[in-house]
Amino acid sequence: MSVTPSSRNGDRPRPRILVFNQYYWPGVEATAHLLHELCGALAEDFQVTVVTGMLWNSPLPAPPGRTVHEGVEIVRVRSTAYNRSHLSLRALNYATYLAESLRVGLASPRPDIVLCMTDPPIIADVALGVARRFGAPLVVISQDVFPEIAVELKRLENPILVGGLRRAISFYLRRADRVVAIGGTMRRRLEEKGARPDRLRVIPNWVDTTVLSPRPRDSAWAREHGLDGGFVVMHSGNVGHAQNLDALVRSATFLRDLDDLTVAIVGEGARREAVMELADRLEADRVRFFPYQPRAVLPESLSAADLHVVGLARGLSGYVVPSRLYGIMSVGRPVIAAVDADSETAQVVEEAGCGLVVPPGRPELLAGAIRSAYAGELDLAALGRRGREYVTTQADRTVAVARYRDLLLELAETNV
Repeated sequence: MSVTPSSRNGDRPRPRILVFNQYYWPGVEATAHLLHELCGALAEDFQVTVVTGMLWNSPLPAPPGRTVHEGVEIVRVRSTAYNRSHLSLRALNYATYLAESLRVGLASPRPDIVLCMTDPPIIADVALGVARRFGAPLVVISQDVFPEIAVELKRLENPILVGGLRRAISFYLRRADRVVAIGGTMRRRLEEKGARPDRLRVIPNWVDTTVLSPRPRDSAWAREHGLDGGFVVMHSGNVGHAQNLDALVRSATFLRDLDDLTVAIVGEGARREAVMELADRLEADRVRFFPYQPRAVLPESLSAADLHVVGLARGLSGYVVPSRLYGIMSVGRPVIAAVDADSETAQVVEEAGCGLVVPPGRPELLAGAIRSAYAGELDLAALGRRGREYVTTQADRTVAVARYRDLLLELAETNV
C-alpha cells in the first residue's frame, strides 16, 4: 500500500484512490453531482484524486489545473468543452478528455485503487490501462450501458462504430476487478456483455435526504415561477432522448379541459428545443418550460409539484436508470413512472408504493393517470410519504457510501 497521510482517527494510513470521470464538481451533470458526493464522503477514509475534464456552461469557475475541494484533489485536464447537443462536438470532448486523462493518470503517484464512472463510455479502458500500469485493482461504476442505449434511441447506427464500442466496453468489463451496477436489471445486462458474475455488485444511486426534504407546496420559488396555484405535474432533470418527453407533451393534449393544470418541464438537454417545438406545434399551452434550477433551490422546486412524471423510452430498461426518481421521493412527492415494467424505476415505484406505472410511449395512458390524480382518486399525500420513507432507509447517501466504503476497503486490503 502506498504511504499516504493518516486517516482522521490516526490508526492507519489512508489508501489512495485515483478516480476518472469527465464530469465532476461544479458541473450540473448527474454523474458530476453523484461522484462529488461519493468522493467527498470517501475522503474521510481514503486519499482521493479525481481526474476530470473541462465544463461547458459551468455555474462556477473551473479552470484547468489542480485544486482541492472538500478534501478531494481535483485534476482538471485541458479537454474541449463544446455543447454536447452535437454528436461530433461531443465526440471531440470525449477524445480530448480520454487522451489527457490517460497522460495524467500514467504520471500520477501510485494508487491503491483506480475507480471510474462511465462518462464517457470508454473511460474505463483508460482507467484499466492506468490500473494495470500500477498493479492496482479497477472498480467501474456503470451509470448506463453503452452502446446499447444509443442504439435503442437510434442515435448510433453505424455498425462498424457500434461493433468497435461493444468490443472496447466488453474488454474492460471482462477485466475489471469489480463492476458496480446501479440496479438488478442493469446487472443482468452487464453480465450479458461479459462482466464476471462474481465481480458484479449492485449499489443503487442515492440521495441526500437531509438536503432534499419535503417543503410546502406553496413556496417562494413556486410563487416566483407562477406555480403556486392549480395542479402542477412536473418533469425535472435532463431533457434528452432517453426521457421520452414527447409522450408527456402529447399527454397534455388529452387534458385541455383541465383549466388549472400546468405541466412544468424543468431542465436542459439535447432535445429541449425539439420538445418546445412539439408543444408549440400541438398547441399544448398547458406545458411550460423552465431552465435548470440551482441545487440550493431543488427542495423547493421539486416540492412545487403535486405530481412528478419520470419517463424512460421503450427498450431502455437496464441500460439506464433515471437518478432523479430518488430526489422526487425524498421531497415526498408521488410519481407516475412511464417506463417498461421490468425497469429498475418501475420496480422501485411499486416496491415503495409511491405512485403509478404506465407503459412508455402511451400519452393517452399517461394522461389518464394524471387525470385520476387530478380528480382526487389517488391519495397523493400518502404516496409521497411512502416514497420518503423508502429512500430514507434504502437510498439515502449514507447507505450507499457505506457500501462503497466496504467494497473499496476490502480491495485496498488485498492490494497491500
